[in-house]
Amino acid sequence: MTVAARKQPPTVRLRRLAAELRVLRHRAGLTREDVAERTHMNPATLWRLETARARPQRRTLLGLLDVYGVTDLERRLELVDLAKDAGQLGWLQAYEDQLPDEYSTYISFESEAQTVRNYESLFVPGLLQTEAYARAVTSGLLPDGTEEEVERRVEARLKRQDSITGDEPLKVWAILDESVLHRRVGGAEVMRDQLQHLAKLTKLPNVTVQVLPFEVGAHPGMYGAFAIMGFPDPADSDLVYIENRVNALFLERDTDIASYTDLFEHLRAAALNPAASVRLITRTAEQD
Repeated sequence: MTVAARKQPPTVRLRRLAAELRVLRHRAGLTREDVAERTHMNPATLWRLETARARPQRRTLLGLLDVYGVTDLERRLELVDLAKDAGQLGWLQAYEDQLPDEYSTYISFESEAQTVRNYESLFVPGLLQTEAYARAVTSGLLPDGTEEEVERRVEARLKRQDSITGDEPLKVWAILDESVLHRRVGGAEVMRDQLQHLAKLTKLPNVTVQVLPFEVGAHPGMYGAFAIMGFPDPADSDLVYIENRVNALFLERDTDIASYTDLFEHLRAAALNPAASVRLITRTAEQD
């Protein structure tokens, strides 16, 4: 048995399929080694399928369903359709070869999300950035990047922003440390435009911004930025995303999701309310 050879970012549907395959194997009382022996599949390949790192071909999937005793035709067709849909990347298809794997994966999940709760301590969230600010941030983060690399990332970031103005817009709740407002990314003019843009976006019913003021002092968000993505289908659990310079992590254990959800609620309670936050953002922009 083989899997689709083409590497691609995982989608929410691929993640759901991987979870379904794990559940079916466990219900059948089989280890990965048992399945490998019955199907002649490498255990490492099965691990990749069960962790959404690869998408099974139709023949592979049907073979696994045979081993797991899934005989109901409707159920089999449902999983086959899920596997087929799991390969659809939409607009990301044009950028995936030029973006880091972790970033492509995040964009893929974000494009299917219904809500994003985001805490940032250093810069404005990508969904809320102006083009000039995005270019300045990207250039700063990639000092050795070529002009083409920077531009492609900026293009992808701006394309992401379509999700907050579409027919079924993404709901964004962003909490920013006050330091974000004062770091002059791109210079005074770029920063002033960015803050004005941020204040304008808060007029959208699906965008909420809060600022965590300096007066709060030390707080648990000082561990670093994170995003919690929620999805429209109850079958798809929330996903937490955290990153640093060398890698990124996607957390999906219930305990991790609960921990970061509690953290977000703590920061939300400590931050200025949305109206006061907009006033602070506007006042800071005027000072620049």
